[in-house]
Amino acid sequence: MEPILLDFPNEFETERLIIRMPKPGDGKAVWEAIQASIEELKPWMPWAKIDQTIEETEANTRESYVAFLKREDLRLLVFLKDSGQFIASSGLHRINWSIPKFEIGYWIDTRFSGKGYMTEAAQGIEEFARRELKARRIEIRCDSTNVKSRAIPERLGFTLEGILKNESRAILGDGLRDMCVFAKVFD
Repeated sequence: MEPILLDFPNEFETERLIIRMPKPGDGKAVWEAIQASIEELKPWMPWAKIDQTIEETEANTRESYVAFLKREDLRLLVFLKDSGQFIASSGLHRINWSIPKFEIGYWIDTRFSGKGYMTEAAQGIEEFARRELKARRIEIRCDSTNVKSRAIPERLGFTLEGILKNESRAILGDGLRDMCVFAKVFD
């Protein structure tokens, strides 16, 4: 079956969160979260080095919406259930539908970090991928020195399968960085 024909929910909930596909109009909230978190994002996210306008962020959000509908990339936005406040961006990336295999990526608005929201979101996304998408493999990759990011797959019981040495250029400054590859596999 062609991935574009796969039917699955565009939104789901965890205890405290609503997690859904991006929609036109979400760009402003995403842009505001990026602005509030830019210094924390710059060392880890290549896109954070480039100043973006609200319009560019809205365009990116709409491109993510289209990619979700085409099943090419499943970006997911995370909102607080009680207030509707946007707090994080996550999703299922590097998709291989023939397995099916996914990589969970994430970043959180600094104003909401340290409250367990990203761990809750990642766990909800893992459960969604297993239940709705029949995932056989889910990965989380992160810079080996990103302690906050590494803590999430460790808390969720992912196995550290390896550390890819000199896997990419450092985002800030010179040098190379190592990438941790965490995974869960399912029968």
